[in-house]
Amino acid sequence: MREAELQVPRLSGMLRAFTTQQGNVDIAAQYQQRTLELESRRLKAGNTQTSPLGSSKLAQQLIGPWLKAPKAARQAYEQYIKAVAGYLGGEPSSAEIQEAAVSIWDALQDAPPPAKLQQGRTSVSAAVKPYRDALEKVVGTTDDKAVLGLLDNITHLKGWQLKLAPVEDGPLKASAKATGKVAPQQPLPAKEYGADLPFRQPTPDRSADDVVLALCSGHGVNGAAPADDRQPSGHEPSVQSLKHMFASHTAPKASTSSNSKPALIAEDDELDLDPEYAPKRALTTKVGARWLSEWCQGAGASHAAAGSSDDAFALAVSRVLLASKSADEAAAELFDLLGDGSFDAIQQLLEHRQALATNLRRQIQAFRAEDTGDKSAMPSYGTVVSVTSNSQKMLEKLERKDKRRGAKGKAMGDPDLDWLASYGFDVLVEAEVEKATAHQTITLGTGTQFRIGQGDGSSQVKGALPKGTARKSMKGYEEVSVPAVRPAAPPPGEELVKITDMEEWAQLAFAGYKTLNRIQSRIYPTALNSNQNLLVCAPTGAGKTNIAMLAVLHEVGQNMRHGIIQKQDFKVVYVAPMKALAAEVTAAFSRRLGPLGLKVGELTGDMQLSKKELAETQMIVTTPEKWDVITRKGGDVSVAATVRLLIIDEVHLLNDERGPVIETLIARTQRQVEASQSMIRIVGLSATLPNYKDVASFLGVTDSGMFYFDASYRPVPLAMQFIGATDKNIMASKNVMDEVCFQKTVDSLQQGHQAMVFVHSRKDTGKTGRTLALKAQQEGKFSLFDCREHPKYGLMAKDVKKSRNKEVQELFESGIGIHHAGMLRSDRNLVERLFGEGLLKVLCCTATLAWGVNLPAHTVIIKGTQLYDAQKGAFTELGMLDVQQIFGRAGRPQFEDEGLGIIITQHAQLAHYLGMLTHQTPIESKFTDPLVDNLNAEIVLGTVTNVREASLWLSYTYLFVRMLRNPLAYGVGWEELTADPRLEGRRKTLVSDAARELEKSKMARFDEKSGNLYVTELGRVASHFYIRHSSIVIYNDLLKRHMSEAELLSMMAQSSEFGQMAIREEELPELDALARDACHFDIKGGPENKHGKVNILLQAYVSRARVESFSLIADMMYVSSNAPRIARSVFEICLRRGWSSCAELALTLCKAFELRLWPHQHPLRQFEGILAQELLFKMEDRGLWMERLQDMEASEIGSILRHPAMGKTVQECVNSFPSLYLDAQLQPITRTVLRVQLSIEPTFQWKDRAHGNGMRWHIWVEDSENEHIYHSETWLLTKKMMHEPAHTVAFTIPIFEPLPPQYYIRAVADSWLGAEAFLTVSFKNLILPERHPPHTELLDLDPLPLSALNNPTYQAMYSFSHFNPLQTQAFHALYHTDENVLLGAPTGSGKTISAELAMLRVFNHYPGQKIIYIAPLKALVRERMNDWGKGLCARLGKKMVELTGDYTPDLRALLSADIIICTPEKWDGISRNWQNRTYVQKVCLLVIDEIHLLGADRGPILEVIVSRMRYISAQTDLPIRFLGLSTALANAADLADWLGIKKPGLFNFKPSVRPVPLECHIQGYPGKFYCPRMATMNKPAYAAIQTHSPLKPVLVFVSSRRQTRLTALDLIGYAAGDERPRQFVHMPEQELDQELVSIKDPNLRHTLQFGIGMHHAGLTDGDRTTCERLFVAGKIQILVATSTLAWGVNTPAHLVVIKGTEYFDAPSRRYVDFPITDVLQMMGRAGRPQYDWQGVAVIMVHDPKKSFYKKFLYEPFPVESSLLDQVSDHFNAEAVAGTIGSKQDAVDYMTWTFLYRRLLQNPSYYNLEGTSAEDVNEYLSALVERTFTTLLADGCISIGENDEIESMTMGRICSFYYLKHQTMGLFATNLRPEMGFKDVLHVLCGVAEYDELPVRHNEDKINTTLAGDVRWPTDTRSADDPHTKANLLLQAHMSRLPAPISDYVTDTKSVLDQSLRILQAMTDVSADAGWLDTALVTMMLVQSLMQVSSVLFVPDV
Repeated sequence: MREAELQVPRLSGMLRAFTTQQGNVDIAAQYQQRTLELESRRLKAGNTQTSPLGSSKLAQQLIGPWLKAPKAARQAYEQYIKAVAGYLGGEPSSAEIQEAAVSIWDALQDAPPPAKLQQGRTSVSAAVKPYRDALEKVVGTTDDKAVLGLLDNITHLKGWQLKLAPVEDGPLKASAKATGKVAPQQPLPAKEYGADLPFRQPTPDRSADDVVLALCSGHGVNGAAPADDRQPSGHEPSVQSLKHMFASHTAPKASTSSNSKPALIAEDDELDLDPEYAPKRALTTKVGARWLSEWCQGAGASHAAAGSSDDAFALAVSRVLLASKSADEAAAELFDLLGDGSFDAIQQLLEHRQALATNLRRQIQAFRAEDTGDKSAMPSYGTVVSVTSNSQKMLEKLERKDKRRGAKGKAMGDPDLDWLASYGFDVLVEAEVEKATAHQTITLGTGTQFRIGQGDGSSQVKGALPKGTARKSMKGYEEVSVPAVRPAAPPPGEELVKITDMEEWAQLAFAGYKTLNRIQSRIYPTALNSNQNLLVCAPTGAGKTNIAMLAVLHEVGQNMRHGIIQKQDFKVVYVAPMKALAAEVTAAFSRRLGPLGLKVGELTGDMQLSKKELAETQMIVTTPEKWDVITRKGGDVSVAATVRLLIIDEVHLLNDERGPVIETLIARTQRQVEASQSMIRIVGLSATLPNYKDVASFLGVTDSGMFYFDASYRPVPLAMQFIGATDKNIMASKNVMDEVCFQKTVDSLQQGHQAMVFVHSRKDTGKTGRTLALKAQQEGKFSLFDCREHPKYGLMAKDVKKSRNKEVQELFESGIGIHHAGMLRSDRNLVERLFGEGLLKVLCCTATLAWGVNLPAHTVIIKGTQLYDAQKGAFTELGMLDVQQIFGRAGRPQFEDEGLGIIITQHAQLAHYLGMLTHQTPIESKFTDPLVDNLNAEIVLGTVTNVREASLWLSYTYLFVRMLRNPLAYGVGWEELTADPRLEGRRKTLVSDAARELEKSKMARFDEKSGNLYVTELGRVASHFYIRHSSIVIYNDLLKRHMSEAELLSMMAQSSEFGQMAIREEELPELDALARDACHFDIKGGPENKHGKVNILLQAYVSRARVESFSLIADMMYVSSNAPRIARSVFEICLRRGWSSCAELALTLCKAFELRLWPHQHPLRQFEGILAQELLFKMEDRGLWMERLQDMEASEIGSILRHPAMGKTVQECVNSFPSLYLDAQLQPITRTVLRVQLSIEPTFQWKDRAHGNGMRWHIWVEDSENEHIYHSETWLLTKKMMHEPAHTVAFTIPIFEPLPPQYYIRAVADSWLGAEAFLTVSFKNLILPERHPPHTELLDLDPLPLSALNNPTYQAMYSFSHFNPLQTQAFHALYHTDENVLLGAPTGSGKTISAELAMLRVFNHYPGQKIIYIAPLKALVRERMNDWGKGLCARLGKKMVELTGDYTPDLRALLSADIIICTPEKWDGISRNWQNRTYVQKVCLLVIDEIHLLGADRGPILEVIVSRMRYISAQTDLPIRFLGLSTALANAADLADWLGIKKPGLFNFKPSVRPVPLECHIQGYPGKFYCPRMATMNKPAYAAIQTHSPLKPVLVFVSSRRQTRLTALDLIGYAAGDERPRQFVHMPEQELDQELVSIKDPNLRHTLQFGIGMHHAGLTDGDRTTCERLFVAGKIQILVATSTLAWGVNTPAHLVVIKGTEYFDAPSRRYVDFPITDVLQMMGRAGRPQYDWQGVAVIMVHDPKKSFYKKFLYEPFPVESSLLDQVSDHFNAEAVAGTIGSKQDAVDYMTWTFLYRRLLQNPSYYNLEGTSAEDVNEYLSALVERTFTTLLADGCISIGENDEIESMTMGRICSFYYLKHQTMGLFATNLRPEMGFKDVLHVLCGVAEYDELPVRHNEDKINTTLAGDVRWPTDTRSADDPHTKANLLLQAHMSRLPAPISDYVTDTKSVLDQSLRILQAMTDVSADAGWLDTALVTMMLVQSLMQVSSVLFVPDV
């Protein structure tokens, strides 16, 4: 039975059938052989036992096998180890001591015995010094005594080493020695098949924890070795097997235990396990648990078949080995356990039985000792920190394991066996594995483990410390030394790029360089020769700046034409993480790009750029926050539109607090690229990253643009030392840091290097410098610091003595310098120069030096890592970016082969900074924290309008990338990710939650049903001023209409921007003192409250109080940098809410923060750069406030101040203090709307030093009763405007009945305290206009058919069958009577056909009479000519002529014409001489189209025409019928009365009466500046098209030609963003191509391809006609046009978008509103009568004007007269015509005008004080007197003694040539005899007719350039003057110079059109005066202009 049981493990019959050796196995022989081998090994077993000391390699090297060595030798070695331990403070058994022993032996083994060193003449210290230096390099600072002690022990050991011959022996050779050597050719003895076959039975599935533990412990997942039998037992498991192992567990759980090993799964998608983690499978050099485990695996086939587990089998074997039995008994038990087939294995085991038993018991007893809590033998380092040993960690692991599986086995009597039964054999194996692989890890005193790479040292293993990293425990600190990673050998064929290989122009940016380095050379082709995005991950100091330069040069090359850089076409934005780095980058790039003529500008919180500077700058260096602010405002359009390259430096800061800002910028840029279809290249520069592929995906970088370089690519290899002070006592720790810092500095100096010591406060620089100097003197190291032998020492010492900084002078003598931002710039420069030239050995500095100055040194020491972060309100650890930047200063590339970076920190932070080095943690996104604020910014920007777009926006962020890669970190489960791979649901949830927060805080409106998001004023303010939404919530609760300064300050102090501010007990006394001495307003909560602390710091900052505490200084700087911005936001909120007193208070506080000046202090303190503080104090003490100073003379001021010399200076400052004089003219438009004409006159002297280029003023109108602001705007005063007369600002405000007593108009300077003007506007004498009569009701009549005309010929002209309701109601009056008619109806109501009805009546009843059709615009004239020429005239055979500035028909044509269509000016000129022109007297019908334009620019001419025609009718007794066509009017009755229209002829319908109903939407847009505001309207315009008219025609009206192009391009971009770029094209592509062939304008050709046309005066007639035709035909859907299209071309559309209601008015140089009539005309184009049931109009206006347009777009607008402005010219014309012969005639003439009618109806509008006859008569008489006085001064008239008026030659010429009277005045004063060509040209260009010539934006620059090209250059200072522009245009025309821009072509035509009549008038004036030469030159100029030929030689006589 026993034999049968023993045969069970053997092979079955089936397996035996497969063996090739059947019948050849001699079992008896094998049994004898195994017995002999077992006995041999038993005899030698004793030789394998060693002590822990003897197991070390050094012991075996010196004295051989431990047990064989003599006892005295072993004692000598133990004494040596104890000496090392005493030196290091450890104990002999620690691994650190063993390692130190080897290092010390290597350093001192060549030293002579101490006795020899003490002989000779040299001192002992000198003799020992070489060996002490060698020792210090290894183990740190030491002394001579310690060195001599170590040498004594080493001498003894060296003696034993010579006596003993080391023998290499070990368990691996035991078997071979027992059996003897076997010759290679001798066949091996036959084995039974299966004797060496390891067979293991699989165990059930384990948990994920078991998998990880099994993997880390070296076992397979099933508890055994890897299953691949082909893999030798000494090899590591493959990566694939490990992947397979993990794949079997679908849901692994990460261990949460703090003591568990780190997970070995890589962060990326695929498992990335380093094979070095796997424990070795080979038999170890020492028999122990691992040896036994491997033996069990080899001999385990039998027990596996029996069904026992590996652990149980090993336990059974261990029981046999540990039992006190004889060898035979043990062998018998093993045979029973294994069977007789395992004889060889049993023999091998018994040979090592004694050693195994000894080692196993030692291990078990060690675990048991620690398990009982006896930790007294634990090694101690320093005084506090205990090191957790490996065995203790193993015990903790065992406790967890024991809980999982429970205790196994029963008590056996032997404690060791009981322990083994409880915890299992695997525990011992794991402990041995950890010890064997200790060289692969490093364990800090805190227990934290780090991997050490096992490469060749030339590269750093991912996630591991470099090979060679060593740890030392010294007294008071622990040190980890990381060796420099040696530069990797370049691969074959790699060559450095030579600078000479670049283009010649590019070489200028690399002056001083010969080649690029390896990294730059690798990236060179991609960076310089491609457009793709880049991500470069490289160590600090690897030359990433040059990579950025290559990208910049690529962009320069892309914008180079014919060797000239087109600077205006591109911009580069470089985003640096800190202001200091931005300054350094700006300086570096400015220097290097300067030779290319490129300008680099810094744009940070400290450095601002004006709009002009921004436009002139090609490269902008900025910070993330600053660029975010610029781009979230919509930015300066010209800047944002021309950015072609965005460089993000330090992009690894994505997981920093600034990370969300970087995410926002990149996401916004990528969306801009897609929306605008413009290329913006993104280049990311970063330190080494663990998950750089994620960052590359976020940046849109492809594989070819992704570059990753490890530390081996650093130009100067960097060795690092991480030192942690172990003492928790602050002072003791600080002393340790000082001592270590000194020792490391000395080490560097001894090697001949310089050192930089970085500290974190300004005070610490000096303190550290003095400490180093003191220690150097105390320890006799001063000579190392001394620089007096330097050849330049004497010269530089003189410069140092000139420094005002005493610390610089004091420390210079010790060879030490200091450097921080608080020093003067000159002192900092001096210190930098001294250190650079070697006159300072050590430089103590703050981190600003690392960022701002490129000043490297060999050794860089960071002393302490705690610094105060004011933003967090607490002390924080130095960040990764700062450490990298500081370490980047270590090593000088030109001089040294290696740099050294040392960081000295607290012991608890040691692992943190080491972890930074390994980069093991992937960087995550922090975008969810500020998601609400970032979403609000996008809503305000207009890029997000609904949840769908917001979700799409979120997909551009790094957050989205990381959510897909690491969903659990963001609260996303694997199930959710599987169900929704793109996480659309999660994104919508995030966005919706953020939108609800915005809705809750009133920053946006969120319609949850539709998902739409709408911006609010509060959201705009928060976005523009970078205010957090949590602060807005606070303001919503606390901000009230009336608040005191104390309440407002308290509210601001509670802003969430200050929420992190902390209260520290040590600060309270100083805060109390500040509250008493520096705070002028009550502190709510006191200094004990953090809001109170903020309040105190705010007031202390303004009071300029001195603060001592470093943390308080930092807090104050943080508070003061945020306070102005917060105060500005509060001001804007109050302004939007209309709270006048609170707005004024907030603005005052804002200026107080910016100027650090309280409002109650003297205003002249703002001139503190000019006036001394003493004078200012004197003025305050003596009550010399501004009111008194303004009335005093300079001498008087000087005498009172007792400083006579300064009297004049003070007076100049008083005169320069900004002040304005305000005056207002009130003009009631209706009874509820008041127009205010505000006159502003500066009353101070401009000083560039004080006032800069311009001053902004806030103007608002407030009600005195409820303190409500009814209107507010900003007004810019420039230096040039100071020399002009009073400036006028016009605006409208609401008024209410009963009228309030007064309104206040306030003008407050934006940046000057106390500078404001105040005007009280009284309504006491204001007379409101009369109430208007009701409109004409539209009767419910049946539409009249065309048959009502009773004329088939007339009927055939029309394509419709019935007249519309308006035409039906007015038909009888128009067609059947001769009544004068006024027809007021909305645009598009069919008024033109109504005019045709009146014309048909003339043809019927008054043949031969003439019809005059007056249209106010040439475009309207052209439209009528085209329409009637093809229709009415052609069918009826009537003749029609055009009379405009472009066409002047001859007299015969005029006499024969039936219809004359003309402009007001032409008819005015013709009708002035009506007595001599018979065709004027034959007029029967006068049709005035758009007669409501009486109130516009041409209104006075219309008024004079009607008045004259009525006068002609009265004089000739020939009736003239008047037909006025207009929009709906409020005061139609006054207009009808003036035209002589009775009630039957008055038809004034409501604005709502339209054939096609109109739906109107008015949208308000904020923004102070026009261009950015227009840009923000583009996306809403596109949204309106998609909402209201996705398929029907759309008209978009803009204000300028440039806006047509920009708007069209943006609409194309948005269509492309929707992936429907051709949605607006409605014709075949072939037809489109044919149309494009004829298009001349390239921009139009581009936009037409996308179905968008453009229409403006700058296009050729052919292009405009093509656009009109395609649009009317419906082949293109959108037409973007200027306002002239609304008048000139009848192109109705379903939707009309009016994008902005302002245009640039050249004379006033500002944007002014379109006349309301123009807006109504544009709206009238909405709705197509034949196709639409309704039209839609979307009017986009400036937000403050929204209410005004709401009122007048739905209510009729009253028409007022504008004759007063031009009455002089018309009086002169009437005087020439003889109509006015006296002053009384002039008064009588005025009664014919519309002005006279309106004077009585709205007297206040015209400044008429009363409506009585006397008041009116006095008003008219004064008007006539003023007018004739003006004409008399200009030489146009003469006034006789009896007030008779006689026209003079000048007046007649003025009237005949239709010139202004000011022109005649100019001729009278400037024309003279014998004038030259240049002089005549100058007079020509100075006439008043050119006053209106537009000088648009930036045209002054064009004029300056043009002035250099013409024959007679003009004064460039007047380049923006319209007369200068006229001069240049005429000269350019005569010189045949090409027009710089298309606008100049039309401008030249306009100037030429008027020049002929002006020159003819000049000729007449000269001839009348008898000046022949002048007349001839004038005629010569006419010829030159007409013939376009320059006069080559003109006698200038």
